[in-house]
Amino acid sequence: MLMGYRLSKAQAEKVFQILSGKYDILAPVRMKGDGCFADTDVIRYGKVTSPDEIVWDRRSDYSYKEALLPVNETLFYFTENNTAVPEEMKKEQLVFLRSCDLHGVRRMDEIYLRNGYEDFYYRRRRERTKFVLMGCETTCGSGFCVSMGTNKAEEYDVYIKVDKEYVYVDCPCQELEAYVEKAGGTPQRVVPDHVTENKEKVTLPKNLSNESFTREIWKEYGARCIGCGRCNFVCPTCTCFTMQDIIYKDNGKAGERRRVWASCQVDGYTDMAGGISFRKEQGDRFRFKVMHKIYDHEKRFGYPMCVGCGRCDDICPEYISYSNCVNRLAKEEEQ
Repeated sequence: MLMGYRLSKAQAEKVFQILSGKYDILAPVRMKGDGCFADTDVIRYGKVTSPDEIVWDRRSDYSYKEALLPVNETLFYFTENNTAVPEEMKKEQLVFLRSCDLHGVRRMDEIYLRNGYEDFYYRRRRERTKFVLMGCETTCGSGFCVSMGTNKAEEYDVYIKVDKEYVYVDCPCQELEAYVEKAGGTPQRVVPDHVTENKEKVTLPKNLSNESFTREIWKEYGARCIGCGRCNFVCPTCTCFTMQDIIYKDNGKAGERRRVWASCQVDGYTDMAGGISFRKEQGDRFRFKVMHKIYDHEKRFGYPMCVGCGRCDDICPEYISYSNCVNRLAKEEEQ
């Protein structure tokens, strides 16, 4: 039987203040004026110290991903004689996220921890991160988490729901539960909210094969795609990056190597020495992204990479719908 607690707003505020001493609490916050267009806001992850700072009623425009894989991450510093790895985070992390994003963590773990090589930098962040589930009472407009089976999550450390009067908490993590008990929470059964139906529905193709890579649909979508890479940056499961060596101006023999987010959709991503490029056409790049999400990853790990958050549909400046593309591909495969 699931157990939980009911806290007053004052008690919840007290818990947040205590946790802020040990953890960096990262959650969706409204960043005013930082949207892509003039005088528009964006909901993105930032540090919070109070439940009132969190956006509870909307899915974030950007995913939790940068908490585990920073946009720009220094891997090591170097001189002509030595290298040094940066120190790990001083505090542990508490990351607030939706069910679809929590399923995205599983995908990230597969790539960085169980894909033949364990990434040192990802692992040490992952080991110092706990996840706080935010329930979904209503579906978001473009999401199709029900179709992907990611509308419900269980592997969370804490679940939190906020209404006008109280804060409701389910705390499988005993360490965090101790803070809630200490604040005087009233025991009460708490079950995470989750949606059972989306406005958007997706049917995954069941008969994909190598022939699927040659369909005309890829040329059609490739003609519309401008290769900006925004879909990759908002996606909770895209993992592409590139490397940058930064040389310091005051010492040309010292600097640092950084891992920086990249996109499989942009020019130059597949370029190699000798002028070789594996995917020169935009249609080939679009095909790679879609098939990687619904075919390649499932073939290797047993389930699709996409979690159905719908962010790529919302962010595309050319109004390309990934979900519509997958549905069209499914229909073509049936013929």
